[in-house]
Amino acid sequence: MNPVTAPWVRTRLRAAPGAAVALAVLVALTACLAAAFPRALDRYTDAGLRQALEHAPVDESSILVTAGPDLDGGVAHTEESVRPGHLTELYESALDTVGRPLVVDAKRSSYGVRTTETLPSPETWLPRPDGLPAQMLLAAPNALADHTRLRSGRLPEVPGKEATVSTTEVQAAVTEETARTLHIEVGSVIHLPGRQDLTVHVTGIVAPEDPDSPYWSVDSLLRTPSLRRTPGPMGASNPTYWVGGLLLAPEAAPALLSVAPTVRYWHLTPDPDALHSRDLGPLASAVASLESGPGLEELHARISPLTDVTTGLDAAFTTYGELRGDIGPLIVVAASGAGTVAAVVLLMAGGLAADRRRAELALLRARGASVRGLAGRLLAETAVVAVPAGALGYGVALLALPGARPLPALWAAVAVTAVACLALPLRAAAAHRAVRVHDGRRDAASARASRRRTVAELTVVVLALGAVETLRRHGATNGAGDLVALAPVLVGVIAALVLVRLYPLPLRGLARPARRLRGAVGPLALARAGRSSASAVLPLLALLTAFTVAAFGGSVLSGVADARDRAALISVGADGRVEAETALPAGLPGRLGKAPGVREVTEVGLDYRARTNDGRQSLPLAAVDPGEYAALAGRTDLGAFPAGELRRPGGSEGGSEDAVLPALASPTVAERFGDDTFQLRLADGSVATLRIVLVRDRTPAVYGDEFLVVDRAGLAPGAVRPNVLLLTGGDLDADALHRAADDAGTVQLRSEKRGTYVDSPLQSGAEHIYTAAVAAGAGYAALALLLSLASTAPERAALLARLRTMGLTRAQGRRLLVLESLPQALPAALGGVLTGWAAVRLLSPGIDLTTIAVSATTSPAGRAELSADPWSLAVPAVAVLVLAVGVAALQAWWSGRRAAVAELRAGDAR
Repeated sequence: MNPVTAPWVRTRLRAAPGAAVALAVLVALTACLAAAFPRALDRYTDAGLRQALEHAPVDESSILVTAGPDLDGGVAHTEESVRPGHLTELYESALDTVGRPLVVDAKRSSYGVRTTETLPSPETWLPRPDGLPAQMLLAAPNALADHTRLRSGRLPEVPGKEATVSTTEVQAAVTEETARTLHIEVGSVIHLPGRQDLTVHVTGIVAPEDPDSPYWSVDSLLRTPSLRRTPGPMGASNPTYWVGGLLLAPEAAPALLSVAPTVRYWHLTPDPDALHSRDLGPLASAVASLESGPGLEELHARISPLTDVTTGLDAAFTTYGELRGDIGPLIVVAASGAGTVAAVVLLMAGGLAADRRRAELALLRARGASVRGLAGRLLAETAVVAVPAGALGYGVALLALPGARPLPALWAAVAVTAVACLALPLRAAAAHRAVRVHDGRRDAASARASRRRTVAELTVVVLALGAVETLRRHGATNGAGDLVALAPVLVGVIAALVLVRLYPLPLRGLARPARRLRGAVGPLALARAGRSSASAVLPLLALLTAFTVAAFGGSVLSGVADARDRAALISVGADGRVEAETALPAGLPGRLGKAPGVREVTEVGLDYRARTNDGRQSLPLAAVDPGEYAALAGRTDLGAFPAGELRRPGGSEGGSEDAVLPALASPTVAERFGDDTFQLRLADGSVATLRIVLVRDRTPAVYGDEFLVVDRAGLAPGAVRPNVLLLTGGDLDADALHRAADDAGTVQLRSEKRGTYVDSPLQSGAEHIYTAAVAAGAGYAALALLLSLASTAPERAALLARLRTMGLTRAQGRRLLVLESLPQALPAALGGVLTGWAAVRLLSPGIDLTTIAVSATTSPAGRAELSADPWSLAVPAVAVLVLAVGVAALQAWWSGRRAAVAELRAGDAR
């Protein structure tokens, strides 16, 4: 056979342009989705790491290097060690010490000299709340002009451009907030007695360019003064005093040496744009090196042997790593499922092309074409279409999702392109290994499956069972391995193989009794449906895998939403909550009840300071109306109870210490007091005698492990007046509730609380990936079904044409094709529902959705478990039935419009 040449490829493309375009669209779309997954994952994980550091306190998101002045070389050497030039050299050395991939943002970093103690000022014009003098912290930071806006006066300078330890007068600036709070003006003079008295002339008032930047976070006193309290016994009214910060010129740093203990500092802030989740391990190693490794030894050699490094980056990286480790396996499960369905579709597309060209390829083999040469021709003509399409899909993914690594996306697109290129050649090579003149019937299965197929199916079953068992024992986030990520897919594979083996058997059994029915449509449909062939494995595999992924992914999304709703409900207690420290106005419940969406308002008097008689224990006590509160607890499923058991005993007067009130308690409180009566002293001084008669884990009014609930009518009048209102309703209007509350109390909404649980791009990214995976799996499953129907469309069209010549009507033809499709579509739909449900049930013990739901390892609602979502099971099943029946009916209608002669040409293999 001649080598592959361009005329062959060009001729084939011109002969079937529609098929070439369809293949190009399929490859481009699949390559785009495959390349988009790693890029989207990179973007979500990187954004999550950056947000974790942005939301962390400054001491946990930066590196603080400190060292005392160099005291070994005399006074001049000590003065030189704190001058700006020397500090800048040491700052550059510190930057060089920080190892990659940790990169320091020079614009957000700072360095300088500051005192470690505050100095009291005798100035009487400074505010003295309790008669104590105000105190000042002195600092000489670098680049003050670059981080401030001058409001009045000028920036501080050093007369003579150089200060020494004997300098007794310096200039300083203060921030607007410091000036306003401490009554400082331009021209103010502040005397600071110390080891050597220092006089500070205030020359300017500045405003920070970015008050929240790390530059101003070395010590918050430099930006905002603080009202501090002197140490003393707890609960005592200890006197307070103000502490503020004075900003000196960098050249004035030597003057601080003789006033108070000083320290040199270098505040290094990581560059957020250089942080990548994939570098989490090296980032942690770089931080560890600075804290107690080679990096610290290098700082000791360059700066001082007493150099100290303080950072919380290691804790931030560890917390983020745990979150990523919990969410990562769930994302891989979704991606593996969608990828499997897409790969099946690509294989089916190649198989469909091979089946359509079966006669052509058999003829080439009969004329002497070798298998290698035939596969080479098919590979060339497929590559001409698939490679540009794959490159196009990769390019679209790069443009749609910038800012991520290109290499993983490239490998994903290359894998898709390779599968598309090899599907047709390999399928053709397998089908035409031997030269055949006649293929025999294509619609009948062999009496017994080959040994190779049996071994392959058993191998898959063993792998799937092993993955499921591993996941059940170890969980998806406890190092179960990559095989676990394929567990839902393998469950679908098992079901597909079993269904292909079993579903023709009952159809063949029903075909014989169906012959006794009147008409030929039913028996003929059953007979044709029972003649299954091995080609039905791939479409069933795609459908059942898509079912399993849809059920798993939909259940994950549903479980996450339910966990957030439940956690928000437990935290708020109802759909809305209005709470104040003191009693709420009497008319407020009526106003809130008229707000849009509010159906019920339940009043609760909550006393957080109720104590036992010995005063050692305090317990939150909720005074309620038993009827209204029991109805609320039943609606919210937060510790429902019968209202009658909580009502005060008949005839007992409210507030009587002799009357024993029944109480509802948490398990912790019930264990502490048992069944005995006990007394509580309320905040107003009255005493209530209680006996616990009901125990519930939760209650709407109080969030926590300790609470008591009693009948308000059994307490002294006005003992615990309503200070909490629990609102029930749908679509509560936050603005309307705030207007109705009129600042009488704080307003919390369940919907707003629910939104606070999504605080990481990792969470939202995982949800988006799951949604995309379910949608992509459904789309490819539908495409697989269409390809399966398209592969047998010519045969069905010819069958209808032959039967019409025998008197079959158009209506009977439609019924025939619909009935023929149902025995395959119905088992696939029912099997998919069962498989999806079984997969969720089998894998749920190893799946914990708590982290992805609330961005924490614990939730107010407890462990967020995976449970089957009915909609995720029902919708795909109905869609498969509708699609299969619709396509069959459409084909019957279209075939009925064409003349039978067109389908019955002499010599046609159909």
